[in-house]
Amino acid sequence: MFDLKKYQKIREIINNLGKKTKIIAISKNHPLSDVVSAISSGLQIFGENRVQEAKLKFENILSKQKNIKLHLTGPLQTNKVKQALELFDVFHTLDREKLLKELVKFPEKIKNKSFFIQVNTGKEATKSGVMPEETFFFLQLCRSYGLKNISGLMCIPPINEDPKKHFRLICDLSQDLGLGNPSIGMSSDYLEALEFNPQYIRLGTVLFGKRI
Repeated sequence: MFDLKKYQKIREIINNLGKKTKIIAISKNHPLSDVVSAISSGLQIFGENRVQEAKLKFENILSKQKNIKLHLTGPLQTNKVKQALELFDVFHTLDREKLLKELVKFPEKIKNKSFFIQVNTGKEATKSGVMPEETFFFLQLCRSYGLKNISGLMCIPPINEDPKKHFRLICDLSQDLGLGNPSIGMSSDYLEALEFNPQYIRLGTVLFGKRI
């Protein structure tokens, strides 16, 4: 169930800090009724992790409400690229050359999209993302393929480490590369993330409760 009071409280925190950070409501594994409730409360940006779930949940909504923006916040398989480009406005998990090659097959579709490079700041074997020291090279690779609309970097800190260390690293990388503010902060660490003036925070559990 969507928690309007919690959303309003977080919005108030952002406003009081003088930030322009936008909230992505992560609606994966939550029913359509929760999404409808959130939209009725004024939310316009939603995040989903899987193309098929997003299509089932949002296709009808997007056809009727052009102000709603959908972000892909989970890994994108190359065989889902075409379908994803028809649904999502922003992609937060650009992480490998194979995916780049598939995306640029659709130049007319990608030109109006925005992309974040996912950086594996914790160098975790179980996580996707470009290694921090390879981020500059990967950004150049994106541009060489013709994918120039890179909005920033994204990371998911290891759960057993201080997230601020990782947020600081991602902000330093963003500055070095001349990119916009990053996509950082989730339900467990968004308050820490707000100290770093992120472009987006990605909130699921704190807004919708535990997933089904």
